[in-house]
Amino acid sequence: MILWLLNHVSTFVIAVLLVGGLTGLAVAGSIAARRRFPHLAQGEHNEMVGVVLGMFGAIYGIILAFVVVTLWTQRENTQGIVANEAGDLAAVVRSADAFPAADRARVHAAVDAYAHAVVEVQWPLMREGRPSYEATGAQTHALYEALMAYEPQGPRAETFYAEAVTRLSDLNSQRRARITMAETSLPVLLQVLVYGGALVIVPLTFLFGLRSLKMQLLFVSAVAGLIGFSLLLVVALDRPFAGDLSVRPEPYKEAVLAQFWAAGADSDAPAVQPQVREPGTGR
Repeated sequence: MILWLLNHVSTFVIAVLLVGGLTGLAVAGSIAARRRFPHLAQGEHNEMVGVVLGMFGAIYGIILAFVVVTLWTQRENTQGIVANEAGDLAAVVRSADAFPAADRARVHAAVDAYAHAVVEVQWPLMREGRPSYEATGAQTHALYEALMAYEPQGPRAETFYAEAVTRLSDLNSQRRARITMAETSLPVLLQVLVYGGALVIVPLTFLFGLRSLKMQLLFVSAVAGLIGFSLLLVVALDRPFAGDLSVRPEPYKEAVLAQFWAAGADSDAPAVQPQVREPGTGR
């Protein structure tokens, strides 16, 4: 459900539905409770309700803060993984510039196919929560084959070749980490605590009585709005590759990799084969 919302509804609309809906329900619930139990307005139970609300609010606040910080850190780590993978791919291109023309062209063609497969094939799958190693398996194998086909001659060529091989190995590790991050989501237990806690805290505010109805509704709506915004952060950050706050594939199109995205640059690139079974060296 959350993944569908992130992919089909903007963050602004989700904010209106979540924050506005929770606040509206809280206001309606408070009015209903006040009409059903008029003595609540006298504040007879405020001392007890205040203690319970403060205790539950503190526990829920700690849980909510932990979840938000964890999800934000997860997103930042994912962004770093993507940047590192793109950086390793760019380093392979830079190292291949020292190769003979034919070998350089072979490496560039493999890099071109890999970058397009990541952005155009694998990224939509990760966005939908269906990450696949096979989506770039053939292209990863082609990168290894392009480097293995080159036989360096001399210390200078060997140095650049060793750098390209090292960066390709690092790229493969970052690729695995990126796909793993695309599979992560908030555990069910934490989802129960986060969303279930809101269903406990908000109704508790109905029991805190104030003589002024306006002040009562202001108090209830303020608590509900704060919880709603916190839940909005949880929803928006739950999936690092989905939604308006998702990690973007721009690093694969910038700097030295930009040449592979120029008009017509990929016209001679190998066709993407997302269904090919990934060879052992490519995983």
